[in-house]
Amino acid sequence: MRLYDIVALVTPDLSDEDAQKVASEYRKILSDGGAEIVKDEPWGRRRLAFPILRKREAHYHYFQVSAEPAIIAETERRMKLSDQILRHLAVRADLELKRAAKMAVRQREKAERRPPRPPAPMPAAPGPTPAPAGVPAPAPAEKGEPS
Repeated sequence: MRLYDIVALVTPDLSDEDAQKVASEYRKILSDGGAEIVKDEPWGRRRLAFPILRKREAHYHYFQVSAEPAIIAETERRMKLSDQILRHLAVRADLELKRAAKMAVRQREKAERRPPRPPAPMPAAPGPTPAPAGVPAPAPAEKGEPS
C-alpha cells in the first residue's frame, strides 16, 4: 500500500453540510475499496487563486490515504465525473517522504565533513582608530576657517 495526499475542491454553491456529505461519499469509496484513511481534514471555504468555472471560492477537503493505486485511480475517475468537484489532485506522498529523508541524511553528512568555523574575532574597544600607514592625518582646522 502506498501513501497518497488527495485534495478536492468542492463547489461553493453547496452549504457546509452538503460539502461534508460530498466528502463523506469519497471517504466511503476509499474505505470500501480497502484504503486506510490516515487524515481526513475539512479545510473550509477559501478563496481561489484564480476563478474556476467563474467561481472565486471553494470548499477544500484534504485526505491522506494509504491505499493501492487502483483505488486512487477509481476515486480520481469519479471525482472527474462529478459536477460538485471543481478540481482535485492526488499525489503519491511516500516518494516525497523518502526523498526528504534522503536529503536530510545527505545534508547531515555534508555538515559533518565540513571543517568547523573559526571563532569570530572579538571587537576592539571603542576609541580613536589609528590612521592607516602612508596616509597623512588631517590638520586641525584653525579658528575662523570653515571646515
